[in-house]
Amino acid sequence: MSGSAYAEAWAWIQRASRRIATFWDTYDLWLTPTVTEPPPSLGTFQSPADDPLGGIMRAAEFAPFTAPFNATGQPACSIPLYHNAAGLPIGIQLVAAYGREDLLFRVAAQLEAAQPFVHPATRR
Repeated sequence: MSGSAYAEAWAWIQRASRRIATFWDTYDLWLTPTVTEPPPSLGTFQSPADDPLGGIMRAAEFAPFTAPFNATGQPACSIPLYHNAAGLPIGIQLVAAYGREDLLFRVAAQLEAAQPFVHPATRR
């Protein structure tokens, strides 16, 4: 990658971050799924020798909702609120505005208190 391409990529991320920041002028929290499907089997994201980017591309399909906030640095958390038939956690993602970790964690704590996640294997 050239130096100019690298600099442009960072400039794009910064522009996107500023655009996303305007969302918080109207809303307090953003609720999304955490992932697009139930947890996959181990090895799902392994890249075959003939496709070195295969694993990362598969991971991008699996978790497209978290990437924008990883890139822009907004506080976000995934909360397991349910489980599938195999007992694997199913979660939601909450995102807050820059610097609003206080709101994010207060709401996350309220959700967890209202519906605690108990793994089916530990239920008695």
